Amino acid sequence: MNYKILNGMEKEIAEVLLKIDAVGFKIDNPITFKSGIKSPVYVDNRKLPFFPSEWKVVLNGFKELIEKNKIDFDIIAGVESGGIPHSAALGFLLNKPSIFVRKKAKEHGTKSMIEGGSVNGKKVLLIEDLVSTGGSSLAGIESIQNEGGIVNDCLVIVSYDFKEAKVAFQKAKINLHPTTSFPVILYEAIKSGKISSIEAEKVKEWFEDPHGWANKYIHE
Repeated sequence: MNYKILNGMEKEIAEVLLKIDAVGFKIDNPITFKSGIKSPVYVDNRKLPFFPSEWKVVLNGFKELIEKNKIDFDIIAGVESGGIPHSAALGFLLNKPSIFVRKKAKEHGTKSMIEGGSVNGKKVLLIEDLVSTGGSSLAGIESIQNEGGIVNDCLVIVSYDFKEAKVAFQKAKINLHPTTSFPVILYEAIKSGKISSIEAEKVKEWFEDPHGWANKYIHE
C-alpha cells in the first residue's frame, strides 16, 4: 500500500475524521457494506454536521477540489441520504442551486428520482460522502442523466480507493475527486496510535483483497 501523502488537504481531512471518530476499526467484528464486502473499518461521515468546525474543513476541501480542477457546473446534487447534507451545505456556501437524488422513486406524487428542481440541460456536480465500489454513486449519476442532466464530475469526502471503483468511474466517463482516501486515513491512524501495528496489518490485507479477505478472516 502506498502511504505517500499527496497534499495537505488529504492529510487534514483524514485527521479531522479521525478526531471526531467518524472512522472506526472493527477487526474482530467486521461490518458488511451494501456491496456485500465485509470490512474491518467503517467511515461514518454523517457525524460531520454535529461538528461544525470540522465540517467546514471538509466543505473547504470540496471548494479546493472545484477550483483546482476548474470544474464547471450549474447545480450541485447529493444522493440520499449520506450525500444530502454535504451537497446542500456546499450549494449554500457557493450560492449554487442544489437538488437531491433518490435511491428509488417515491411511490406517490410525481414519482421523480430528482427532488428540488429540473436538471434538464444543466451541468450537475455530484457530491458523495463515501465511495467504495462506486455502485450507488454511479446509479445516482444515471438517474440525473436520465432526466437530462449532464454529469462529468463527482466529489467525495472519502474514497476507499478500490480498483473496481476506479474502473467503474472510468468506464462511465466520470471524474472522481476525493478530498481524502482510505490509504491516507489508515496512514494517519497508524501514526496517531488509533490502531495498533498488528491491527493495521489485517486492515492492509483487507485493502489488498476486500472481496476475499472475509474468507480468510472467517477461517482463522
